[in-house]
Amino acid sequence: MPRAGLDRDTVVAAAAALADAEGLEAVTLAKVAAQLGVKSPSLYVHVDGLAGLRRQIAARGAREITAQMQAAVAGRAGRDALAALAGMWRDYARAHPGTYASTQDVANLEGPEASVAATAALDVIYAVLRGYALDDDAATHAARIVRSALHGFVSLEVGNGFGFDLDLDESFAFLVAVLDRGLQSDELRG
Repeated sequence: MPRAGLDRDTVVAAAAALADAEGLEAVTLAKVAAQLGVKSPSLYVHVDGLAGLRRQIAARGAREITAQMQAAVAGRAGRDALAALAGMWRDYARAHPGTYASTQDVANLEGPEASVAATAALDVIYAVLRGYALDDDAATHAARIVRSALHGFVSLEVGNGFGFDLDLDESFAFLVAVLDRGLQSDELRG
């Protein structure tokens, strides 16, 4: 019988908080159970093992990212939308590094709930790219480029991978400017 007050959302929220504080790899059923004051087997009522828990963290993260991206880009187009998307992406990864990391592993995005959430996030990216008149294969290439550039930057930043004493905000602004120019280039349009 499940403990009163313990449900899937509570378990996933605790696991996401642990991932953000200690890293996604630190999340174990034993640690989450201890944090919630229950024994590990109690969690199986709410999640399908560690893999299921990671899928739930990723689904939660993808839903949060989608909502924040939608809010950030609303009413914007072109470079303004790209800059808003990029800034939100960076802010989310810095605030929720473990949850963010869970959304970057496609194995965590398997299953209907996580897949729907991830698709919604990609839909926002594609909407921003339509502002550059990109569609079909060009939009897919562009989405990969934007995701790779943003993920690379925020992963290095969160992982303390930038060693030079130079303003990271300025570097990030340059990254967005380079992406903007690249998305406007004829090379993506074949």
